[in-house]
Amino acid sequence: LSNLVTETIGDIWKRVPTDLIKLKEYNEDSAFLSKIEQIKYDNKVKLADVILKNNDIIVDPSSIFDVQVKRLHAYKRQLMNALHILHLYHRIIEDSSFDMHPRTFIFGAKAAPGYYLAKKIIKFINSIANMINNDPRVKGRLKVVFMENYSVTLAQSIIPAADVSEQISTASKEASGTGNMKFMMNGAITLGTMDGANVEISQLVGKDNIYIFGESSEQVIEHYEKADYCSRDFYEKDERIRRAVDFIVGNELLSIGSEEHLRRLHHEIVSKDWFMTLLDFEDYAKVKDQALSDYEDRTAWAEKMLVNIGKAGYFSSDRTIEEYNRDIWHLT
Repeated sequence: LSNLVTETIGDIWKRVPTDLIKLKEYNEDSAFLSKIEQIKYDNKVKLADVILKNNDIIVDPSSIFDVQVKRLHAYKRQLMNALHILHLYHRIIEDSSFDMHPRTFIFGAKAAPGYYLAKKIIKFINSIANMINNDPRVKGRLKVVFMENYSVTLAQSIIPAADVSEQISTASKEASGTGNMKFMMNGAITLGTMDGANVEISQLVGKDNIYIFGESSEQVIEHYEKADYCSRDFYEKDERIRRAVDFIVGNELLSIGSEEHLRRLHHEIVSKDWFMTLLDFEDYAKVKDQALSDYEDRTAWAEKMLVNIGKAGYFSSDRTIEEYNRDIWHLT
């Protein structure tokens, strides 16, 4: 991708990243858009090889690579992503008319040594992966991969291959986030809450080139202030949520996972859910379905990729330092 950009607009962008904006001139250039698509596919093939080597799982590079790699923390809501995967799993099995592009969900994360809930979530995701990847009913349509020992080396394979970048932290909890910028620069489309750097990404690329869902920071803060969020209310009134959550302690998962861990995780969601996983689930499912449906229009998706790449130069550290100097330090 770097080579293609340099061949197209020169190499000034390497020193002045905002020069990437010149790529907007190629937004309707079908040949250029095809090259971007091919590069993304080639990177997905490379990642598929890494996954086969590291995880012994075969994934389809032509499937949508939906990626969430970051520190494992309840506020980053990997759990919401996992519950939605269960929702999809049930849909595929039970609705023969449900048609969707094959999807590969990729997780990568580490938990702090003493963070018990985070470790339970990792175990839960791996249990889901074990079940789904060995179920012939969803073969060729759904795969789940948890990349062990997430590191910079793995990120170098994962980030260039991502189609969808999951940035779904509870609004008001993400100080900034930098992974979303790396994904953006590599042509992944952000699916996220209006929080952290997602706010600036949204302003830069426009609402048609990002997928925003969920309640705002102000609304979430108000819920905390009023103490009026009750996860059990969402659990009891939404059949999709209840079914996905109850599946955690269903026979299928209990047969392959730790019963103690799964039951405690179920209790955590229904009785506490401090970071409001269930609050945004309905909107998350709706917007995610829209994003993965939009992927079917390959030309339109490539245009979204190009807009994101072209606008990513804004997040240069040089630009940040210049603004600090201009507005705060006044050194020159």
